[in-house]
Amino acid sequence: MADEEHRWPCAQCGAQLRYAPGQTSLTCDHCGHVQQIVPDAPRSRTRALQEHDLASGLQSDLASDDMVEMRTTSCPGCGAVVEISGAIHATQCPFCATPVVLDTGTRRMIKPQALIPFVLSEPEARKAMVGWMGSLWFAPGTLLEYARKGRAMNGVYVPLWTFDAATASRYSGQRGEYYYETRTVTVTVNGRREQRQEQVRHTRWYPASGRVSRAFDDLLVLASRSLPARLGNELTPWDLSALVPYAPEFLAGFQAEGYTVPLADGHVEARERMAEVIRSDVRRDIGGDEQQITGIDTDWSDETFKHILLPVWMAAYKYNGKSYRFLVNGQTGEVQGERPWSIWKIAFLVILAVCLILGAIYASDPEAVNQQLPDWMD
Repeated sequence: MADEEHRWPCAQCGAQLRYAPGQTSLTCDHCGHVQQIVPDAPRSRTRALQEHDLASGLQSDLASDDMVEMRTTSCPGCGAVVEISGAIHATQCPFCATPVVLDTGTRRMIKPQALIPFVLSEPEARKAMVGWMGSLWFAPGTLLEYARKGRAMNGVYVPLWTFDAATASRYSGQRGEYYYETRTVTVTVNGRREQRQEQVRHTRWYPASGRVSRAFDDLLVLASRSLPARLGNELTPWDLSALVPYAPEFLAGFQAEGYTVPLADGHVEARERMAEVIRSDVRRDIGGDEQQITGIDTDWSDETFKHILLPVWMAAYKYNGKSYRFLVNGQTGEVQGERPWSIWKIAFLVILAVCLILGAIYASDPEAVNQQLPDWMD
């Protein structure tokens, strides 16, 4: 977006407005003025939430209205591509806390069609993060205290792709069914040899083939390489029924990351995940006690996609020279993070465990313990 599209001066005092999480308004922190976000007309909303044809997207053949020029900067630490608004020239990366100097370049990218606005405020997100940290065993107390009193968390709209597809799959394989035979075996019990009967399981295999079909709707693929996939994927669930058409007003006071996973790469990951679901469908269709799949041939049709933004509160803290990232789902409050370990707490627990074990042994046999101690401890 051009810089002016991301600036909303207050009608009363001229200061910058920001989006108020959980509301449909912009708020001025300087004078308290509230300005409502005007919703799109129903027709515009319907168009904004429509799917794009995947083939057109992969061939970069989307309509000009579906593309946008964005001013972005790349973090030298984690590679995040952050969209920049206003006359900002230096900041910290919200993903890893690395200082970045902003460039003035722009990138032509697929325009976000929809987003889920922030529901949680920064204090609510911090409370959720501190509560999650407090539940961690062996977490450094200094990190928890710093999280309570440290710098504000960053509200970032994270990019994702959603993929739809209709699939029809033909498969071949084998169905295994168990049967049992009784046999007599000789065992030794208390020095004496005895004969016993036991059930031995075998598998009888039968050829299997058939068809399965499945429709996939809004399969989410993280479009950011700056976030560990585990953290980003485990911020679920997301209520996608809360998606609204993309409007830059929702970004006031927040940052938005440009996608760093191209559409083609996201599509490859989506198909791999869909293929795993199809394999599970095939196993259920084969039935029996065991299944062997020798081949699956899938026809893909009606493939579409959307580019959406989801709200995430982020914090990056340095502890012993290493950065740790924490994410809070800005819609539900789900927390994920990279946790540090307190060596002192772990060492104390080990010493305590050893002392308890020695104490228990000493209580039952003091002489045995004394024989194991070094001479200087006698």
